[in-house]
Amino acid sequence: MMAGEEADAARFMAVALALGRRGLGNTWPNPAVGAVAVRDGVLVGRGWTQPGGRPHAEVEALRRAGEAARGATLYVTLEPCSHHGKTPPCADAIIAAGIARVVSALDDPNPEVAGQGHARLRAAGIAVEVGAGAAHARRDHAGHILRMREGRPLVTLKLAVSADGKAGLAGRKPVAITGEAARRRAHLMRAMHDAILIGIGTALADDPALTCRLPGMESRSPVRVVLDAALRLPLEARLVRTARETPVWLFADAAAADVRAQALRGLGVDVLRLDASGGRFDPAAVLGALAGRGITRVLVEGGPMVAASFIAADLVDEAALFRSDVVVGPGGIDAIDGLPLDALTQSPRLRRIGDETIGADRLETFARA
Repeated sequence: MMAGEEADAARFMAVALALGRRGLGNTWPNPAVGAVAVRDGVLVGRGWTQPGGRPHAEVEALRRAGEAARGATLYVTLEPCSHHGKTPPCADAIIAAGIARVVSALDDPNPEVAGQGHARLRAAGIAVEVGAGAAHARRDHAGHILRMREGRPLVTLKLAVSADGKAGLAGRKPVAITGEAARRRAHLMRAMHDAILIGIGTALADDPALTCRLPGMESRSPVRVVLDAALRLPLEARLVRTARETPVWLFADAAAADVRAQALRGLGVDVLRLDASGGRFDPAAVLGALAGRGITRVLVEGGPMVAASFIAADLVDEAALFRSDVVVGPGGIDAIDGLPLDALTQSPRLRRIGDETIGADRLETFARA
């Protein structure tokens, strides 16, 4: 590309990426793609993957562009699909619309695509360029990429930590550590993930709802996942009472009582069986099972034991550490069971990518190095 074309590609791909991020947490099992159609330097159509994964971003952008798509350039954050799924291939729609050029950020690692979408476009005489905005696209599509390549979703670990490194009071009694502004940010994070995961200890101690409670975003609540080897989740728990409104997937040991499982299923809870050695699940096996159900992004909000298990298994891809000035005291429980906080903040596997003030609290963010 010439210098002017590179500048245009960077500018319009940035728009496509911003549009794609609107779908994070809302498009699984499909990736959250963004696309814009541009003709003579003017944006004539824009689209992003719709809830549930369809229509795809390219089809939405072409629909809005109409006849203006003929001879235009389509900027898209991931290779257009080339296979028949629940919708026809996007590559065919692009060809039919008369698009002259496609600028794509990444090849799609999905083996059903894997370069075939770009090849189909080139065979139809469309100019195809790959790589604009690739670094940002890799992060936005990290969950999809991990699911395709490693058979697991992206894992974001979220922790709220007091000034003295504690996550709660002794006896797992809950305590308010962060303020309202930090809680609102945490709810936004929930909306941008396909699933939220906790252990049974947190479920019993807090009786949480685990929904997104930002005004107007209640429908963006993620699937709620509970690790409960012995099926101890009370039938009157808030998670159970609302299971028909927002899905609850509960992992139980293969040997746990079937009568209890049937009672939970009768109330709308999806009980999944998985071997739990010593009452604890292998995090990798849990993630594999979630990926098999289409989950691409998981927010781990579990207590200190769950956090420690994912850190020890080297399965934390991103982390959000909310730091508070609140002091819990020596009787409190550590944020990460059996590990110092440095196991996260000083991990050679992670690098700090952000540090911001949110109300009275501070948020540090980390990503896999």
